[in-house]
Amino acid sequence: MGRTSTVHRKTSETDITVTLSLDSPASATSATGHGFLDHMLDALARHGRLGLGVQATGDLHTGPHHLVEDVGITLGQALHQALGDRRGIERYGSAFVPMDETLAHVVLDLSGRAHLAFEPERLDVWGDVGGMTHYHLREFLRGLCNHAGITLHVRLLAGREAHHVIEAVVKALARALRDAVRITSDDLASTKGLL
Repeated sequence: MGRTSTVHRKTSETDITVTLSLDSPASATSATGHGFLDHMLDALARHGRLGLGVQATGDLHTGPHHLVEDVGITLGQALHQALGDRRGIERYGSAFVPMDETLAHVVLDLSGRAHLAFEPERLDVWGDVGGMTHYHLREFLRGLCNHAGITLHVRLLAGREAHHVIEAVVKALARALRDAVRITSDDLASTKGLL
């Protein structure tokens, strides 16, 4: 059962190709032109035990917004394809990840229904990393949820520094996703008979 996909998405602002394998050993090749985004994608692959390749160009002269959002969209499309009919997956995942003063909690459901509850936007998070803030993280996650059909809750229990907040959330997402995509049965984890 090869749970893999390749998605190419090109707009007037970005050109992105994502390759994804849910069952291969963790590996990452990220080249987006934004160093911190590459670092986060690498963390997603390593902690999620995903085979992930992201090649992207974007209008970074206007800031990272379009690139970060569109990578989230394309990754969501790739995840949706790789999951197929979602038969046998665990479906749910949850993880706490600390990073120095920061503690992030992520809970997700690969339900086929998109919803993002993003609590860090209510808090006073300081700074940016190469122009990327926790608001950009929210747009990345929104694109991922909308195009992969994920219900995702992100809570920040402690933390104020943007680098630590973003990284802890991404690592918690990776660990929750790793649990949710695991094949644990032959059945569909739904009373509806459809995910």
